[in-house]
Amino acid sequence: MRRLLLTAGRGPAECRIAVAHALARIADEADAADCDCAIARDQNDRHGPASAIIVLDGPAAVDIARRWTQGSLLWVCRSPLRPHHGRKNWFVGVVDLPLPQQVPALAAADVRFESFRAGGPGGQHQNKTESAVRAVHVPTGLAAIARDGRSQHRNKALALARLGALLDGRARLADAGEARLIHDAHDSIERGAAGLRFEGPEFRPA
Repeated sequence: MRRLLLTAGRGPAECRIAVAHALARIADEADAADCDCAIARDQNDRHGPASAIIVLDGPAAVDIARRWTQGSLLWVCRSPLRPHHGRKNWFVGVVDLPLPQQVPALAAADVRFESFRAGGPGGQHQNKTESAVRAVHVPTGLAAIARDGRSQHRNKALALARLGALLDGRARLADAGEARLIHDAHDSIERGAAGLRFEGPEFRPA
């Protein structure tokens, strides 16, 4: 399991748009690699979140996380909000957040489990039964999916662990220490070498 923080830091609204694009791109990559992905984002403005946490779990999680944490993410695009603005480079910080050593137990009444059929890892057996599980944290609406295991019992445990990691990350965002992390990440974004680069309104890899 890997956990990433994406942040626009103190950047303008265009950086929030870039965060939203990056979240969609990572979710697509995870889906294509049969890697389960859960996302917690701060309250959106009309452009996108200032920060978000992604929990990735599955055989491809390490590779996806490594690819996205090579350096600052750079989006080269004329501003969709200020067409006459001269700036075209918008940066997003992507930080590999360590997982908690122990995720606090969630109250049973706060979690709703939903079973469904899903493709992905697990082979034919998985497709014949509703073994995939979605764990929903009722108070926040955050959700995590597990489809790795061949049994519903195993997937409940996996989904619960991923949901716990997501909620822990969200709680850390509210802490002063995590706020410093976001600011520090932003301070290093434009000074650091860009890792992934995307271009244009379609957010195409460069």
